Amino acid sequence: MNWWQLHGSQVISALVFSAIGMIAFAVFFFTLPKVLPFSLKKEILEDENTALGIVIAAIVLGMAFIIGQAIS
Repeated sequence: MNWWQLHGSQVISALVFSAIGMIAFAVFFFTLPKVLPFSLKKEILEDENTALGIVIAAIVLGMAFIIGQAIS
């Protein structure tokens, strides 16, 4: 038996679940600004709101962790 016959299904499964996770994260990432009552771009870029940037980064990392754990 060669390597692909032994591990091919795991490789395909990992690729499929990775794609599903990235799609779920992209959906979350693009809906986040629509849910918030203020403009993220204005607050972070123009007003230089560092605290908001840190909070959004924590939210994004949390969602990435949750999606990753749900898929695995």
